[in-house]
Amino acid sequence: MSSLRDKMNRLRGSSSAPPSEETAAAIAAHESQAEPAADGDQLETLSEEWSSMGVKLLHNEGGSFLMRRLVYPAQHKHGIHCIGELPGAVSGLSAFHETPVDAEQLLYLDLETTGLGVGTGNVPFMVGLAYWSGGELIVEQAVIRHPAEERAMLYYLNGKLGSYRYLVSYNGKTFDWPVMQTRFIMNGYNRKLWEPLHLDFLHPSRSIWKNTLASLRLSHVEEERLGIERIDDVPGSLAPQLYFQFLADGNPEPLRGVYQHNEIDMLSLVCLSIRFGHLLNGTVEGGFRLPMPEESEELIRTGLWLEKMGHADRAECMFEAALASNRTAASTLNMLAARDKKAGNWQRAVLLWQKALVQSVQYGTAGMNASVELAMYFEHKLKDYDSALSYVTEALELALSHPLGRRDAKRRDEIEGLRKRKERLLRKTGRKLAE
Repeated sequence: MSSLRDKMNRLRGSSSAPPSEETAAAIAAHESQAEPAADGDQLETLSEEWSSMGVKLLHNEGGSFLMRRLVYPAQHKHGIHCIGELPGAVSGLSAFHETPVDAEQLLYLDLETTGLGVGTGNVPFMVGLAYWSGGELIVEQAVIRHPAEERAMLYYLNGKLGSYRYLVSYNGKTFDWPVMQTRFIMNGYNRKLWEPLHLDFLHPSRSIWKNTLASLRLSHVEEERLGIERIDDVPGSLAPQLYFQFLADGNPEPLRGVYQHNEIDMLSLVCLSIRFGHLLNGTVEGGFRLPMPEESEELIRTGLWLEKMGHADRAECMFEAALASNRTAASTLNMLAARDKKAGNWQRAVLLWQKALVQSVQYGTAGMNASVELAMYFEHKLKDYDSALSYVTEALELALSHPLGRRDAKRRDEIEGLRKRKERLLRKTGRKLAE
């Protein structure tokens, strides 16, 4: 793995290093249009180093800051999706807040900051925005060269926020927006200057992929589920060092990779909203791929999420597809059985618990949990104490077959609970405890 010094040297390189092909096309599209600066805003061309990245200096009543503006046409493809799918997909996102959603109501946000917390010491040196306008996706990246420029950047953002109803992010409800609120307050703005409806896609990503993907970082989700491959990408964790390097020597070249990283984050966030919108709409477009039957856990988790979002019919299709696979893990079967138990669908719940026992060769924890559930069902629902006793005995044997650590208090409590359940069932069946 390259060292931090190697990565920084490679990123600094020559000041004439070209932008990526898609970035160059977006910059060219922007340059071919008249500047859409707001009333009172003025854009100033900077040095060749900045201009090669499409960066200009924006002046407003609050001062000045750096602005990079990119325009992506509807036909631009990012991974498996075209940007132009957005207007048709977003209607499905109404399930999040039970209110209609229009593409031009969405404001995408992604920050690059000097730290990780949401306190006053963490400064967003780059604020990435994206929004749909006139059949195109506009990406704006505001950067401050020193603390004195923050007020001008916030002045610009404040004038923009009121035009949108939804804030779209990836962990933005917990991180990005609280950081921005802190900066607004410190610069004299009211904390409640804008109260958006949040569309934070980290949460559905967790619901669906927390056990099927190795990581839930946006860069990993986009690669595994959106078909997006980053080449020579600057990790987000490296962005603060590169920014501090720029502050130290004034050379903008290290920021090129940070701009491109943030730009891809914005495009990927748009594509993630397209994916979830299609999923909630029940449509398959732009190469959108549903999980395959062998990905049974993802199918079931997707179904559980769809059910939560009010699409029980589509959820049931996911459940049926998952159960059609003979490779469904016992833990996944237990997950769906728990859903059926809660819904009162005891017939399928019992079948799933029994299948979990058959599917699991070594049984393990999943087998033990299925045995316990079956024991409770036969004892309390059917009053079949002999069957219940058989299942609880099996569960106890499974629990005792795994060695306990000195601190495994939870497992000891489970074993004690199983012993008490077995004793109760022995009494109900009229057998002696010695049995």
